[in-house]
Amino acid sequence: MEDNQKNVRNFCIIAHIDHGKSTLADRILEFTGTVEKRKMKEQLLDQMDLERERGITIKLQPVRMNYKEYILNLIDTPGHVDFGYEVSRSLAAVEGAVLLVDATKGVQAQTLSNLYLAIEQGLEIIPVVNKIDLPNANAEKTKKEIVHILGCKEEEILEASGKTGLGVEKILEAIVEKIPAPKGEKDKPLRALIFDSKYDTYKGVVAYVRIVDGEVKRDDRIRMMQNHVESTVVEVGYFKPGFSPTTILTAGDIGYIATGLKSVEHCRVGDTITIEGDKALVQSLPGYKEVRPMVYAGLYPIDGDAYNMMRDALEKLKLNDAAFVFEPESNLALGKGFRCGFLGLLHLEIVRERLEREFNFSPTITTPSVVYEIKLKGSDEIKKIYSTVQMPDPSVLENIAEPYVKLDIITPAKYLGGIMELMSSLRSIYKNTEYIDLERILLTFEVPLMDIIVNFHDDLKSVSSGYASMSYELIGYRVSDLVKLDILLAEEIVEALSRIVPKVNAHREGKRIVEKLKDAIPRQNFVIPVQAALGGKIIARETIRPYRKDVIAKLYGGDVTRKNKLLDKQKKGKKKMQNTGKVKIPSEAYLAVLKR
Repeated sequence: MEDNQKNVRNFCIIAHIDHGKSTLADRILEFTGTVEKRKMKEQLLDQMDLERERGITIKLQPVRMNYKEYILNLIDTPGHVDFGYEVSRSLAAVEGAVLLVDATKGVQAQTLSNLYLAIEQGLEIIPVVNKIDLPNANAEKTKKEIVHILGCKEEEILEASGKTGLGVEKILEAIVEKIPAPKGEKDKPLRALIFDSKYDTYKGVVAYVRIVDGEVKRDDRIRMMQNHVESTVVEVGYFKPGFSPTTILTAGDIGYIATGLKSVEHCRVGDTITIEGDKALVQSLPGYKEVRPMVYAGLYPIDGDAYNMMRDALEKLKLNDAAFVFEPESNLALGKGFRCGFLGLLHLEIVRERLEREFNFSPTITTPSVVYEIKLKGSDEIKKIYSTVQMPDPSVLENIAEPYVKLDIITPAKYLGGIMELMSSLRSIYKNTEYIDLERILLTFEVPLMDIIVNFHDDLKSVSSGYASMSYELIGYRVSDLVKLDILLAEEIVEALSRIVPKVNAHREGKRIVEKLKDAIPRQNFVIPVQAALGGKIIARETIRPYRKDVIAKLYGGDVTRKNKLLDKQKKGKKKMQNTGKVKIPSEAYLAVLKR
């Protein structure tokens, strides 16, 4: 069995979005005869309809192939910045990576961030220039960029076309030659790293694993090392790309273990599976850093009675999306809903689309916000706050910190002016400019996450005619000058409309909200002041004018005192109403303010 491991090669394909990972994977599957011609379809490894339609990969997907006497295990990974955690998980399960760069676009932001992840894991990297069949491909220029970022020799870079299948054989040869075989020990106790998990109605939770040491077969008793849950193996097998059962998985293999567990909670991604009873001998594998959602938004069902259906739908989504979290919350105008955590805006979009597709559900979504950290006076404890409702009185507050990210933008040099202007409108700190070649530059900034989650991506695309690409990673929390902006209606604070804003933007934001509310709230029979306040100080105000009934229409002629008597009576009535009347805010008015 030892000899077999020498013939195993585990690798993944990494690249920026749309540089052709899934298409190249299709050609490799065809070339190795893993999938019959008649079953072949575009983006075969993208299993979700949503992935196929948008042409992006969202979930990683493993597959096992035979090539000559070798066994190749490929994991196809996503390219988008919001799914970076899917990439880091795939990289921990393999020994090498094929780095793809589109010959028409060159190196882009995500190419770099995924490459750095792979180098951190110590993987062997095989650089490939893809899409060289296109008329506007510039392979030479792209190769120079790769040499610049990787420091390899130009002749080591392979050329390929995922569309026509050109160069696929060379890539496979390079994988066999350069990527080292796994170094697991078959005789040691089982250690299997879980890099993904999925719920199956018949088999329970299916763990996607890389067997590092030992072996596992059906009916073995296994336990999870983090939470000590035990269970009996229902089935083990390989990905071809569907589940293909086998008798045993041994060190070096990538495959799946059907655990029979009923909840994905027990089978955490990044945990180590071992055989029951080997407690003393085994050290768990270094897992992944736990994914913490960075962006929070409220999701509310449009009909109040659909609340339970929505909860079930969100629970099912959470089963195979490790980074999605949610908890119930309620809001005066929108009723009961959920506060959900996402990795970024694309992740939010995908969850929204999956709710629509898989569960026929279109929720109302409030403006995304981030998680703040607050420190109270006279206490060392740091508390996380997820919404303005949890914000304490400013008098007891020592400071507020917000998450900052390192933002990399790769752009053609001619758009530099526009991008610098866009960045100066945010609270950004300029760090560095690096020329990748004569025409393209890599700009690095540090920015508060809040400034880039709502419209930044669209703004960047518009100032660079769509050529700039961005990627960001969290660098930690920093204390900022933030304040709570309260909105008052008829002199009462409306909690649901309050928000946390940078002090410098408070006036502008306050003015924007009161203007929107003035148009969105229907008039009443009395005056309604709409105000924005910081602490106790009003910083913006609009007034919704009252309706006025013509009380003297039935009079004609006669003494003026009769007129005044009626007008005074009306004035008193309005005054009384202003003290007792309640303003009901329609949900459209909320949405006008809350929707992004």
